[in-house]
Amino acid sequence: MYLSTVSKPTTAGSAVSRRRGAVVSGNVIALGAVSLITDVSAEMVTAVLPLYLVLGLHVSPLAYGVIDGTYTGATALLRLVGGFVADRIRSRKLVAGIGYALSAVAKLGLLLAGRSMTAIGAVIAVDRLGKGVRTAPRDALITASSPPEALGRAFGVHRTMDGIGAFLGPLVALAVLAAAGESYDAVFVTSFCVAALAVVVLVLFVRERPDSEPTDLAKTAETVKAAAGTAKAAETAEAPKVTAAEAVGLLRAAPVRRLLAAACLLGLATIGDGFVYLMLQRREDLSLVWFPLLAVGTSLAYLLLATPLGLLADRIGRLPVILGGYLALGVAYALLFGPLGGWPLLVLTLALHGLFYAATDGVLVAFAGPVLPARLRTTGIALIQTGQALAYLLSSVLFGLAWQAWGPESASRVAAAVVGTVVVATLMLLRKRGSVR
Repeated sequence: MYLSTVSKPTTAGSAVSRRRGAVVSGNVIALGAVSLITDVSAEMVTAVLPLYLVLGLHVSPLAYGVIDGTYTGATALLRLVGGFVADRIRSRKLVAGIGYALSAVAKLGLLLAGRSMTAIGAVIAVDRLGKGVRTAPRDALITASSPPEALGRAFGVHRTMDGIGAFLGPLVALAVLAAAGESYDAVFVTSFCVAALAVVVLVLFVRERPDSEPTDLAKTAETVKAAAGTAKAAETAEAPKVTAAEAVGLLRAAPVRRLLAAACLLGLATIGDGFVYLMLQRREDLSLVWFPLLAVGTSLAYLLLATPLGLLADRIGRLPVILGGYLALGVAYALLFGPLGGWPLLVLTLALHGLFYAATDGVLVAFAGPVLPARLRTTGIALIQTGQALAYLLSSVLFGLAWQAWGPESASRVAAAVVGTVVVATLMLLRKRGSVR
């Protein structure tokens, strides 16, 4: 059976697993609190950055596009670095902490950068460096802190807390701007203080968690170890450090290759959130004052649905939930220029957009985690996330070209058709001998 979570435990093991799966571990809650606080800080800046650059500093749209590309691309390319380093030094908490600290310092960097576009670009790159470094170690810690049969619940709870932060961030930024007489510097200072609090919570409450190989995935682990020539060393009491050759050996395992290919396919089916919000704004002729609140609507749906969909994924299988999320995304794209209009269009599109993130973000990692050998789990998660992120970046560029060539209406319909095609292709790629877990 391919990509199942774990084989059926013994009767005694089942009782233990049920007790362990009854609640989410304290480590997951602590990591959720760190993400919540960090997202408040990050979304404070994200909500005001376009206004700050375009209206405050009079940056051209082209320059803003370059900055925004840096903001996205640096994250994708650095996930692998963070994942490999965390596996090599066997300290996911340390690597994640460095990532969170870098993002916190970057908030002060925006204050110190002044009007220099070079300095602002460098600061944003540092912030994305922090996010890229911390993501895979954080998700590996969540995986190590949860029994395999409850991973959907664990990631659902974490993403719910993360979503609460994303929901609150823009609102806090607007409150600070109102209280400080529209001072962007006040937003940056407040954002730094909030991000620093997240680092403190990580240091005090998150614990490093060792994990073991999933029992029914021994063949995957053995394939990777044999490819890297470390099977004999793994039998010793003190395993050697992870090497680059061993990390590359992950790609020799067929389940990992299929996961990576699926992640890239799914990334190609996703366009940038900004395109969705821009098309809604143009379709409904919304005032620019309301534009930042479109992201708040998506975040609200995300935080309300992340935990229920994580629980559903543990019950019926993670792959059906993931593919259902992408189908919701395809419907959202189709609605952008469909017969529906007004507030019903806004509410339904943003709800579907949030449902997509709730059904795919943490659930995809929960789906992949048990397939990856524990020794290289952080690297494997980073590999899958990097493939998906780079494909997403390519998809956004292609959608922009399609918009310019055919117009937003035709481009959105093509995007909806691509989502449907990718869902079918992903199901065929990952479904084997009737297993869709």
